[in-house]
Amino acid sequence: MEHHANLIPWQQLARRTGATLKWIPVTTEGRLDYSTLETIIDSSTKIVAFTHQSNVLGTVNDVAQIVVAAKKVNAITILDGCQSVPHFAVNVKSLGVDFLAFSGHKTLGPTGIGILWGRSELLAQMEPFLYGGSMIESVTMSEATWAPAPRKFEAGVPNMAGAVGLGAALQYLTKIGMENVHAWEMELTQYGLEKISAIPGVTIIGPSTPEQRGAVLSFTVDGIHPHDVGQVLDQYGIAVRTGHHCAWPLMKKYGIAGTTRASFYIYNTMADVDALVVGIISAQEYFKVA
Repeated sequence: MEHHANLIPWQQLARRTGATLKWIPVTTEGRLDYSTLETIIDSSTKIVAFTHQSNVLGTVNDVAQIVVAAKKVNAITILDGCQSVPHFAVNVKSLGVDFLAFSGHKTLGPTGIGILWGRSELLAQMEPFLYGGSMIESVTMSEATWAPAPRKFEAGVPNMAGAVGLGAALQYLTKIGMENVHAWEMELTQYGLEKISAIPGVTIIGPSTPEQRGAVLSFTVDGIHPHDVGQVLDQYGIAVRTGHHCAWPLMKKYGIAGTTRASFYIYNTMADVDALVVGIISAQEYFKVA
C-alpha cells in the first residue's frame, strides 16, 4: 500500500547495496497482515519503512505492532506521515518511530517543502547527502567538517518562503485543534462510506468501516474507467483524483486499472458528499451502466 515515494528510493538503494526488499502483505480488506510480521521482519532486517495512513485505501496502520517487531531485531523504523500528520494528532514520542516525514502541501501549506523528524542520535550519525554553503562547520582546501543537524542537511539557500508558509499552515491547524480536524473528518467519512457504498455498481477499495481509517475514499464504478468517472464529476465541479495514485503495485494486487478517489478535509461538508453521490449516479446514467 506504499506510495511510490516510499518504494522507488528503496528499490534504488537495494540496487546499489545488494539489499533485499520484503513486503508485509495487504489483505483483501485493505489492511496489513500483521500475522506475517515475525517472518517478514527478521534478524536480517535493517530498515522498516511504512505508511501511517494509505493515500489510496485510507487505512491507518498499527504503528505500535510494527515498531515492536522492528525493535526486536534492532531495525530502524521510518514512518511516512504525509497522510496522517495533516489529519489527526501525531506524537512521535508515543509512536516510538526513529524517523517521520511529511509534506507541506498536505498540511494546507506551500508545495516544494516538507519536514523530516528524526532521533537526534541517529541524525548525528548520518552523513549529509547535499553539499554546499551553510552546512559546514569548518573548511580547508582539502577537507571539511559538517555543522550539527539539522544544518548539515540544509545546504545552500534555504526555501525561506516555503518555511514561513509551512509554519503558518501548521499554526493554523494547531489553532483549529487536530482533535477537531479528526472528529470532523470521521463524520464525513462515516457519511461518505454509507452513501457511496449504497450506490449499486460502486465498490469501495479499502476498509468499509470508519475504524482505523482516514477520510480517503477510493472506489470503482462497474463499466466505467476511473478517468471517465473523474471527467464527468469535473463537469459538475467535483474535484477527485483518478488513476493509480502513485501506487501501481497496489492496483495490480487488486486487479484494477485504478480508482476514483475522493479526499475529505476541514473545508468539506456533508453537502459535498451528497454532490459526489449525485455525480457518480450521473456518470452511471451518462455511460448507461446504471
